[in-house]
Amino acid sequence: MIARAFHAWERRLASVDQNRIIRPFEWGLDWLGLTPDSADPAAALSRYSKSIMAASDEFYAAPRLSSADFNGHQLEFESAVQSPHSENNRVRLTVYPARTKNGERPTRAVLVLPQWNADEGGHVGLCQGLARFGITAVRLVLPYHERRRPSDLLRADFIVSANVGQTLAANRQAVLDAKRAVDWLEDQGYSRIGIIGTSLGSCLSMLTMSHDARIRAGVFNHISPWFADVVWRGLSTQHVRAGLEGNITLDTLRDYWAPISPWPFIDRVRDRKNLLIYARYDLTFPVDLSRSFLAEFDRRGVPHDTAVLPCGHYTTGKTPFKFLDGYYIVKHFVQHL
Repeated sequence: MIARAFHAWERRLASVDQNRIIRPFEWGLDWLGLTPDSADPAAALSRYSKSIMAASDEFYAAPRLSSADFNGHQLEFESAVQSPHSENNRVRLTVYPARTKNGERPTRAVLVLPQWNADEGGHVGLCQGLARFGITAVRLVLPYHERRRPSDLLRADFIVSANVGQTLAANRQAVLDAKRAVDWLEDQGYSRIGIIGTSLGSCLSMLTMSHDARIRAGVFNHISPWFADVVWRGLSTQHVRAGLEGNITLDTLRDYWAPISPWPFIDRVRDRKNLLIYARYDLTFPVDLSRSFLAEFDRRGVPHDTAVLPCGHYTTGKTPFKFLDGYYIVKHFVQHL
């Protein structure tokens, strides 16, 4: 009865957005620097993905940040990736300075990556909570979100779409943007750095931490092992699946999107302080996927803490569940940074 009630609530909340568009399937080879008119685009993508998995550090390498504009609250710098959309190439962040005693210089900071299609208010309360407990929070605007979204888009469609190559490129850009934000934090004197991401941000946070040794603690809020499986099965991405289905299989898509999936990189967070959170009645990140991800951490002996929210994906943002979620997140960073 509880599950049915939460699932109905989740579907009602998901149905509020009436601007989802089914976009056509595209291989998107041009987004990856590959020949767009390849005679066998499937084979080209397969080779590309395998080459990345053999050298992911190169794929996620970004030139160190050399300059940034900061006015005490808003931080901006150029993305390491130059997409065709000029609005998207300027990385925008908001800094919530830690509250410290006696003018002490803060040394702890957390990079915050919100969920897909988050608006400007997303995760602000969490950032303020971290700052209240002496941890500077830096909220990153993901590619194609908020002020980085081209004016002709109603949603942040280009970061999760039926364009296979574009989705790879946009998520890589998000990771490189996050690593440059860590550069800035390091330059400001922060020595104990963490990262937290929710939903899509959770995936991006693990990709970032697994390719940046400076990040010592992470919270992954809503978890799944494979990017493709969430898109294929999740409540929030059925319009994306509609564009993909009939053109590609889930197994093939899983291989193409392996470089932007957490599963291959579990061993790379072995020496960090990890908190994995999932929601018991989640329809967007199906619960069996979350539990299989946790089981793999256990099987490989990768240390982690776990928290289970008694709600669903969308309802995590509702009272009282958002406060419980925030408690788990803040507590983890207070203990481990």
